Amino acid sequence: MLKNKWLSLILIIFLSACASEERPILKGVDGSVLPPAFASFPDIPFPEPSYIDMDETRTLGSGNNWNGSLIFTTPFPADGIYDFYVSEMPKLNWSEVAVVRAKISHMTYLRDRRAVQILIERLDDDESLVTITAIPNETGVRVK
Repeated sequence: MLKNKWLSLILIIFLSACASEERPILKGVDGSVLPPAFASFPDIPFPEPSYIDMDETRTLGSGNNWNGSLIFTTPFPADGIYDFYVSEMPKLNWSEVAVVRAKISHMTYLRDRRAVQILIERLDDDESLVTITAIPNETGVRVK
């Protein structure tokens, strides 16, 4: 009986120690802190705050090898989000292929063997809808 009490006490102490550990802070490839919902996409910058539309997002994989479409809203004007991506994508080694600022802005970037298209749509004066689609780029075309 005493043996079971000691075993229970050791188990409680062990579990308490595990529960009190701090969770690691998730960081993107540039060292910036990632919101937990965006942790599977560390190769793409996200304005803070941003809110993933889980009903519309369809992605496979994670890290630098995810593919699919990630859809989110952010409480910033579309022009500001456009400027954000023009500024931030090169910092993560994405090379600009084409950008078009319009009612729905289109941006295309390449890095390694992947391509990303970013669509930015104005929802109202202070909110934007962003769709980021990542696909493999097996064409061998590389931009420096």
